[in-house]
Amino acid sequence: MNILPAQIDNLQAAFRAGLRPLYRPPPMTAVEWANENFYLSSESSYQEGRWETLPFQVAIMNAMGNDEIRTVDLVKSARVGYSKVLLAVAGYQSEHKKRNILLYQPTDSAAQRFMKKQVETAIRDVPLWHKLAPWLGKKHRDNTIDSKRFTHGKQLWCFGGTAANNYREHSADTVIYDELAAFPPDVEAEGSPTFLGDKRIEGAVFPKSIRGSTPKIKGECQIERAAQESPHYLRFHLKCPHCGEEQYLKWGGPEEAFGIKWDEGDPTTAYYLCEHNGCVIRNQDLMEMQEVSGVWRCDRTAIWTVDGIDWYDETNHPIDVPEHVSFHIWTAYSPFTTWHRIVVDFLKAKDDVGKLKTFVNTTLGETWDNEVGEKLEWEDLHRRRELYPDGKMPNAVVYLTGGIDTQDDRYEGYIWGWGANEESWLVDRWILHGDPASDELKKKVAEKVRHQYTRFDGQVMGVSRWCWDSGGHYTDEVYSMSRKLGPTYVIPTKGASVYGKPIADFPRTPSKKGASKGCYLTIVGADNGKELIVNRLRVEPQPGVAVPGCMHLPMDDELCGEAELKQLTAERKVLKYKNGRKSYLWDAGKRRNEALDCTVLAVAALRISQQRFGLNLDTLTGGSGSAPSEPVPSKPKSKPTPSPSTPPTISDGGNWLGDVNKQGGWL
Repeated sequence: MNILPAQIDNLQAAFRAGLRPLYRPPPMTAVEWANENFYLSSESSYQEGRWETLPFQVAIMNAMGNDEIRTVDLVKSARVGYSKVLLAVAGYQSEHKKRNILLYQPTDSAAQRFMKKQVETAIRDVPLWHKLAPWLGKKHRDNTIDSKRFTHGKQLWCFGGTAANNYREHSADTVIYDELAAFPPDVEAEGSPTFLGDKRIEGAVFPKSIRGSTPKIKGECQIERAAQESPHYLRFHLKCPHCGEEQYLKWGGPEEAFGIKWDEGDPTTAYYLCEHNGCVIRNQDLMEMQEVSGVWRCDRTAIWTVDGIDWYDETNHPIDVPEHVSFHIWTAYSPFTTWHRIVVDFLKAKDDVGKLKTFVNTTLGETWDNEVGEKLEWEDLHRRRELYPDGKMPNAVVYLTGGIDTQDDRYEGYIWGWGANEESWLVDRWILHGDPASDELKKKVAEKVRHQYTRFDGQVMGVSRWCWDSGGHYTDEVYSMSRKLGPTYVIPTKGASVYGKPIADFPRTPSKKGASKGCYLTIVGADNGKELIVNRLRVEPQPGVAVPGCMHLPMDDELCGEAELKQLTAERKVLKYKNGRKSYLWDAGKRRNEALDCTVLAVAALRISQQRFGLNLDTLTGGSGSAPSEPVPSKPKSKPTPSPSTPPTISDGGNWLGDVNKQGGWL
């Protein structure tokens, strides 16, 4: 039987078509695929042409394509080619790995722009990808603004990250979050975007989560949070071309002896000063340094890699590929700009907080820290706690004040003892749980308010004045307790809404109308109070020596444990803008801060005693003398004075403090 050549060709074509589903291309890394196939489109690139992976991009791209790595975070600045890296990896995953890809942008409009400007032009200009998209440029059900379905059956979706509905129904192998820091932290009250998005890859054989972003505000930034979850945080280390010592590039700053420097007044002289031996490295040396010596090293675990495929420990032995890695890269490594330009940008920004924030985020690739000044850490306070003698107050305590904070399910109180030069000691704290409006709970508070404390020398003292926060849902209850226990003894307070108010602005006369009638409602400058307290908490105690202003903390986990110290140091001084004006305010974020609030109130009670009732702590020292009998700011009702053998009575409008002084004595 004679077989014609045309029949042979048809038969071969039929065999090829039948075997095509079984064909697997030779395995390639993401970098190999991109260098061979990826193309920079004119509409979305500064320079059109074939892609060439930069040295610092190699490990990042390969990690994004490595099936053994489940999660990759990239904390980056601008001008490092991130968008194109992301697009090249998407093409590699889609065409070479045959994976379903779910890509999120911060908003729906950003997702649509990315699909039109980036994805569609890349599909058009990358031949292998184009072969999978016969519908390109046509109206077709497989070619929509948020989804591309390719001929091998795999899809690429692109959605905005603000709608919870966009995180449902789609089953993907790879999920990509572009500019994660711009996503809402809680998507329509259903959870974080990475939590919701990563749910879509749980059933994949090779699940991959890629998160990348320029960072934003420290403590609030989602790419920072994602990177903190990884045990491995890698930076790109280079060898100095002069001394051979290895380092990753740092901005340095004027207070550092290394980093990017320049001759004063001439940013064109910008150079890099080696942190090891002070060698001068020129910008023109940068690319050769990266090609010859570039290596990614982890800050946390000392593992390292050159290419993102092979990984090693600190002894240079091969290790298993890590499951979650984070990379940091910033503009100083980029060939798309110069160190001279970085210096020019800094000089333009350095005197403007808004511009400086942009410089830190987009040039240094770091979070902007709104917090001002040195942070006070709870561990430092825990370390310097002291043993009170037999659990009693030191003899130096001559006056007690307290602060009460009102919460929806409890009252909390802190009592501080004061000595000469306002040296102070934390004496007690209590929490009473229950309904703040109930008579039972208020009765318990009254008992705590009247509680007395003993010094080491046996002297018994009561709290001389309280300030009680009246904000929130239980204002009437606080006013009622103030009238019942004594308006000048238990003083309701409200926080000042304007920064810079005095710690305690005690009124000259009690209120004459409204719910606060008969009470000395006092406005408390909480920011000034917190400033004072945090500064004094930094003062180290000296054993056996009086230290003016020092705040002493007991070595008692029930009274002053980790939780209480974290509350005491919960707030940070941050820069805020209001109506275009900048100011520095104390902010707790989402941290609990009851200990600090109560301490502010105790300080406010002290200030009221000093400024309106003539208290002088320096006269109440030694072992002699008595507390001054304090007048009240308005004429009190006549009340009998109890004898020392009977407990003090609770006056309604009188000076209960005077009764306490006579009852318990001071020294």
